Amino acid sequence: MTSIGWCLSQKRGIQLVDSNENLAEAYIKKSEEALIAMSEVSNITWKISAAYYAIYFSLYAILQRIGIKSEIHTCTILFAQTYLSDFYNDKDLKFLQAAFNQRIESQYYTTSLLNQESKEKIIKEIPYFIAKSKSILSEISYKNITAIRKEIIELIKSK
Repeated sequence: MTSIGWCLSQKRGIQLVDSNENLAEAYIKKSEEALIAMSEVSNITWKISAAYYAIYFSLYAILQRIGIKSEIHTCTILFAQTYLSDFYNDKDLKFLQAAFNQRIESQYYTTSLLNQESKEKIIKEIPYFIAKSKSILSEISYKNITAIRKEIIELIKSK
């Protein structure tokens, strides 16, 4: 089981960096581009992959705004579940995890266990998640960011 502590100890795991609003905006743009790509591709494997990245990039924009870098997707998702639960509700966080699982399933395995209904659900709900991420990006306060960064610093110090 992946933990925040483990993620902090990994070279490409969770790292504190300077907050960067320009990068946050760039990741929102990548999210929107992935959403467009999802609608333009007909192959379900690539549609699911583009859908996941549309979600992931919108989440990563928030991490950039906070000043968090994470190149391990499970760590990024765990960060959201741990530190962004005041912004994303349980349904959103479960959807994020499900989208990750569906991307893994459809991209790396030749026989997908996903039924058509699951695939259609993720594709249908992507715009909602991106809109929510954009809202969080504009609403997250300096106080929220400072509190999250303080918790991460304390975890780093305790190692």
